Amino acid sequence: MQIVIAGASGFLGQAWAKALSAHGHTVVRLVRGEPSSSDEVRWDPSNGSVDQTTVDSADVVANLAGAPLVHVPWNDSYRETFMASRVDTTRTLAEAIARSERKPVLLAQSGIAGYGDRGTEVITEDTPVDADSFMGDVVRRWEAASQPAADAGARVVQMRTSVVLDKSGGALQAMLIPFKLGLGGKIASGKQYFATISLQDWIGAATYLALNDELSGPFNLTGPDPSTNAEFTDELARQLGRRAFLKAPGLPLKLAGPMGGELLASQRVEPHRLLDAGYAFAHNDITDRLAAALR
Repeated sequence: MQIVIAGASGFLGQAWAKALSAHGHTVVRLVRGEPSSSDEVRWDPSNGSVDQTTVDSADVVANLAGAPLVHVPWNDSYRETFMASRVDTTRTLAEAIARSERKPVLLAQSGIAGYGDRGTEVITEDTPVDADSFMGDVVRRWEAASQPAADAGARVVQMRTSVVLDKSGGALQAMLIPFKLGLGGKIASGKQYFATISLQDWIGAATYLALNDELSGPFNLTGPDPSTNAEFTDELARQLGRRAFLKAPGLPLKLAGPMGGELLASQRVEPHRLLDAGYAFAHNDITDRLAAALR
């Protein structure tokens, strides 16, 4: 297969592109600067520009692009950047797919953050996106941006991704230094659910969705048996051989913008559609996920 990836320079994009190439697939990377290798093609989603020939020759087009959630300062200007980096990129690719006679598959990154704080409620793909939060609005607009491709008859998958665990990047990499110094700890009460997936399973699930022609719509890319923040904290500390007795208070996090809200929100998300579709997870609980992530 030929797979075009936007956001291939990021944590997930780099890992997935490497895995796809290792399995014999051809990966084309969309970049915003000057291409530095033969597998890179320039695009400019800020004005809706992407090379149509590149899209026409693809079997799958995947959008993993997006400005990071962690940013200082988090102000109105950055909120616009954060939103546009997701919506404009997805729309540009969806419209190019709609113009294509071949109609490649669109795998569109999304996030579980849109579900909001749900306490102990089990969240599935049928759970409505939060109508009142910034992240809910982001996810609604992010996923709606893929509609031109669906309307034109292309297969479209929204990958509602949870926290992806691996020591090489993402949230876990940022946590390792304080935890190794014995400065880790739960956030607020620690009772909030904290949905995670191993990098190996994220790659496996994304590839599974790319290859299976009958699968479309939203899928929760998260591992089974979600843990609470306290359970995650205790297990990470145990596997690192450290104590985790500190606690981050909730109020300052509430004032820190969407990232603080993400850390406090309880999201007991389960991958019902992936399991129903026959995907077999390699890591089914937080013990296995962290062990794989720390290897």
